[in-house]
Amino acid sequence: MLIKNAYIVTMNSARDLVNGNIYIENDRIVGIGAGEWTADKVIDAQGQVIIPGLIQTHLHLCQSLFRGQADDLELMDWLRLKIWPLEGAHDSESVYYSALLGIGELFRGGTTSIVDMETVHHTESAFEAIAQSGLRAISGKCMMDWGEGVPDSLLEKTDASIQESVDLLEKWHGKCEGRLQYAFAPRFAVSCSEDLLKEVAKLSSKYGVKVHTHASENQGEIALVEKEKHSRNVLYFDHLGMANEDLLLAHCIWIDEQEMGIIQKNKVKVTHCPSCNLKLASGIAKIPEMLDRGIQVGIGADGAPCNNNLDQFTEMRTAALIQKPFHGPTCMPAQRVFEMATLNGAAVMGLSKEIGSLEIGKKADLVMVDLRKLHCTPFTGSNIYAQLVYQARSFDVTLTMVDGKVVFENGRLTTMDEQEVIQKANQIIKRVYNRAVCSR
Repeated sequence: MLIKNAYIVTMNSARDLVNGNIYIENDRIVGIGAGEWTADKVIDAQGQVIIPGLIQTHLHLCQSLFRGQADDLELMDWLRLKIWPLEGAHDSESVYYSALLGIGELFRGGTTSIVDMETVHHTESAFEAIAQSGLRAISGKCMMDWGEGVPDSLLEKTDASIQESVDLLEKWHGKCEGRLQYAFAPRFAVSCSEDLLKEVAKLSSKYGVKVHTHASENQGEIALVEKEKHSRNVLYFDHLGMANEDLLLAHCIWIDEQEMGIIQKNKVKVTHCPSCNLKLASGIAKIPEMLDRGIQVGIGADGAPCNNNLDQFTEMRTAALIQKPFHGPTCMPAQRVFEMATLNGAAVMGLSKEIGSLEIGKKADLVMVDLRKLHCTPFTGSNIYAQLVYQARSFDVTLTMVDGKVVFENGRLTTMDEQEVIQKANQIIKRVYNRAVCSR
């Protein structure tokens, strides 16, 4: 495949901006620049911008179906009153279409790779959706074996939770030629026993996979952890042997200096979810300080019911803006934020050698963006990173490619029937909602 006449934002080490062509063979980029290549398919990108596929490092595809079902609540009420009952009411079909619903939105908005946490049951249905759609993902079954307020529909036996996680890992990790990877996904310290978390730490090391969990999102959550575990979140994970370079922590809003030091020293990865953190009134994470310390911080939308969209362009803009009143206008420049959504995302996923930039030999995960719009004009003389972070919107994406395969082009998703997904989602949410209400 040849994409010609593009303005290419490479995100390579020199941050080169190239007017030219990208040549792709199978799943890899094999040429960038002014070269001439013969191709089976030629895409003319005249007047458009090619960027690396955007990477979201914290999502819940299983919650896409619950958009609009849990608004204007703080975290623990949001979970206990709405989300946990809804997740417990899922069945295999609802998880499958919830995943497709989220993936379709991601592709339309230029996201090509995610770190995902599913719910307790029916995780295999989400994996089937990921595999069929063409998304690149690290995902895992949510683990919940303990905690006040956890509904019976989600509460597991410790051994059963661990065994099912291992079974899923051994079946799915590395599938789709490595496009789907497994991560252990204990929900957070509030809903996991110490025995489960210790075993997860051992199994992560044994299998060489990530651990994806939440930490320090909400002050009420932290109070619960301190009451029940007699420790703060990051200190607790460190005590259990989890705090290492394979640990991915979502949020980290209310961490203290000691916890920040552990994250930095142990190379723990962090995901910033700015829109979710504002909507749930959780707070604003110390992202400029984390970045200044060399901590790898990615960006994610989190779940649809705590954000209401999965738009990485919105997340980039919000991540840049919310810090400026506290730290000044230059603390989160557009290029730095765009790096978080590309290069940093790849580092959080452990895939820096494969994705995050457009370079020869890397995976052909890329996005075409049309900035020839009123809200992006004038283009000439503008800073491309500022345009992408402050001005561009998800609906400006005209093509999304993962692994050299086009998954969205000319307004159409190519790996799923969009209207079928919408129709099924609207049907399925009725029975899931009714089941959740009956379980309360």
